[in-house]
Amino acid sequence: MQVGVLTVVLGGEPLEDVLDYLDDIGVGAVELGCGGFVGDDHLATEDYLDDEEAQADLHELLEEYDMDVSALATHNNPIHPNEERAAQADEELRDAIRLASQLDVNTVTTFSGLPGGAPGDETPNWITAPWPNEHGEALEYQWEEVAIPYWSEIGEFAEKHGVDVAIEMHPNMLVYEPHSMMRLREAGGERIGANFDPSHLYWQGIEITEALRFLGAEGAIHHFHAKDTGLYESNARTKGYLDTAPYTDESDRSWLFRSVGYGHGEKHWKDIVSTLRMIGYDGALSIEHEDSLTSGREGLEKAVDLLDRAIFETTPGEAHWV
Repeated sequence: MQVGVLTVVLGGEPLEDVLDYLDDIGVGAVELGCGGFVGDDHLATEDYLDDEEAQADLHELLEEYDMDVSALATHNNPIHPNEERAAQADEELRDAIRLASQLDVNTVTTFSGLPGGAPGDETPNWITAPWPNEHGEALEYQWEEVAIPYWSEIGEFAEKHGVDVAIEMHPNMLVYEPHSMMRLREAGGERIGANFDPSHLYWQGIEITEALRFLGAEGAIHHFHAKDTGLYESNARTKGYLDTAPYTDESDRSWLFRSVGYGHGEKHWKDIVSTLRMIGYDGALSIEHEDSLTSGREGLEKAVDLLDRAIFETTPGEAHWV
């Protein structure tokens, strides 16, 4: 197990400078954005796909800093009700899978996407309750007529290229918690699994280690995002956790994305690492920085420091004096 970083937070810097910095603070793997909401500052698909020379240059740069690539990231909505937007996201996802295969990267991270509630809708519709009855009917349409056919095809495409597709469970997407994750995996096959990001689960009331065990028992965790969430009960007591206040309105929100250790303490993160070991996950803990209360570098360095300790102090077969 090693500490990794989704490099989007450093997107304004050249990749070589990013690798030099991350190597210096003890990071061993990078997750590179190549389209969608995460952008493509460090891996524009058109610059690398089917270009062996460019790919060789990238491998040489990564080897110089002894840096692995844990995943390629292209988070978007390939089942958007707007056909043009869905087609663009689908192209980005398929290109990312092809590029990952060519680069010998095992995993592509993404979202499940979210359809409209019925044919002809123009806006994605996140269904959170089965009543009134038209909501239950909309949910059935989303799964049976849109998501299952699409992701069954993507599962076959990913298998053809030998790449796992790791879905980030995210509210306002069809897959937002572990049970919907398993439903999508059952439709798409074993190449479809989770990019387990606890930050989106905390405010839904999900117990993280239990969710890890639930998905881990099915071998359904392909990648892990290290991102924390602070829960602010003084606000939640009157507004709950379904919070539509802007992320920049920090003092009024029920929850905020935080750097690792700033929402939940070090023991909690050691429990997460220990549970990941128990279920056989030995990949990267890829830090995603979205903490509006700390700078990118400050958040990364504090997260790396905590995760390094969590990994070292939970390594099996060794005595650690702590």
